[in-house]
Amino acid sequence: MASIPRDSTLKSLRHASNDPYGFISARARAVGSDIFEIKVPFQRVVCMTGAQACKLFYDPERFIREGAAPGRIQKTLFGQGGVQGLDDDAHRHRKQMFLTLLDAPRIAALVEETERCWHRQAEIWKSQDSVTLYDGWQGLLTRAVCAWAGVTLPQDEIEQRTRELTALFDSAGAVGPKHWWARLARKKADAWAARIIEDARRGGAPAGSIVEGIAQHRQADGGLLPARIAGVELLNILRPTVAVSVYLTFVALALYDHPRCRLRIAAGDDELVGSFVQEVRRFYPFFPAVGARVRETFEWNGLTFPRGRRVLLDLYGVQHDPRFWQSPEQFQGERFLDVDPDACSFIPQGGGDAQTGHRCAGEQLTIELMKAGTRLLCRNLSYEVPEQDLGIDYSRLPALPRSGFRIRRVRPSATGMGMPPRKDEAILRRIA
Repeated sequence: MASIPRDSTLKSLRHASNDPYGFISARARAVGSDIFEIKVPFQRVVCMTGAQACKLFYDPERFIREGAAPGRIQKTLFGQGGVQGLDDDAHRHRKQMFLTLLDAPRIAALVEETERCWHRQAEIWKSQDSVTLYDGWQGLLTRAVCAWAGVTLPQDEIEQRTRELTALFDSAGAVGPKHWWARLARKKADAWAARIIEDARRGGAPAGSIVEGIAQHRQADGGLLPARIAGVELLNILRPTVAVSVYLTFVALALYDHPRCRLRIAAGDDELVGSFVQEVRRFYPFFPAVGARVRETFEWNGLTFPRGRRVLLDLYGVQHDPRFWQSPEQFQGERFLDVDPDACSFIPQGGGDAQTGHRCAGEQLTIELMKAGTRLLCRNLSYEVPEQDLGIDYSRLPALPRSGFRIRRVRPSATGMGMPPRKDEAILRRIA
């Protein structure tokens, strides 16, 4: 059996730093293999791209998550002891807790709370010269998810908790002071969440709330989770919800860049909303890759995977792979109108089976919040988009429009038709 092809060029590591989203697929083309190996300080890492590699990656008999995340990610984004680092029965048992808590009625309740916060926030935005949507969504979602989850959030703590929850995903992949701020934010957030759990166990949580569900969750041996780990799992609901601010910023960008979609949605085309949101998740960057480790040495398609080797699956590249997507570099809001996404080629929040595997348990929550945000931007808000740098910075994690998408002259509106028309939008209006 052959060893996995190696890419040992120093420029590949520079490429990884400068373009973390395009690195794996670009080097795969250069090497001529969907699976190749790079050398990073003190270890070798296998990189994988393509739908077949994705199917392999989510085989629990071959890969594990324990010890897979780099320490800097574990100590910021995920937290230590959370569900992302579990395997086998321990993972399935903990995952079931999330699936139970994030059922359809609770997701609908979160959407309703988010919409209430949105309408209150829109009244505040009216008096401001301009608003950066990425920042605005963060505070709005922090208030909404805490109220929904049963977390008491005093008015004077909203800004602090928003900064901390945002740092867990916005600064996790940074270097230097920004990364150290994320580490400090994780310590503060962990302590805060553990106190919430301890208070809940003394009867301080609303009955039936998310907080109560996590605080009273029983492990397979019948014992409660340690308060610190239960707090990490609470943050594993709060943090990803606030991180939907990334996708919602791209929703605003896509609506601006594709006014035909915006006009149809503003006119009441709810069927398009679902397809549009899925295309935003496919087309725009979220996180570039996800990691695992080889459980035991095995062979696949003539290649040997050594036990313990760290593996990275290319999330962004799989969704832009021309072998599986027609015109993948074109945004097509109607792409998913008659197409059910495939679990191994449509993987914005991981692949495989969400019920038993490591695909994100909060994926449907993300989709529903994005659909609500799309409708609100199209139907309930009038605004202008001033001149700004809307180019996407692919060197940051997560990638974002460089300006964060600024809007001005914000007004709550029944039609949401306040953006200055582009040429093709003006034509559409004349035709209508």
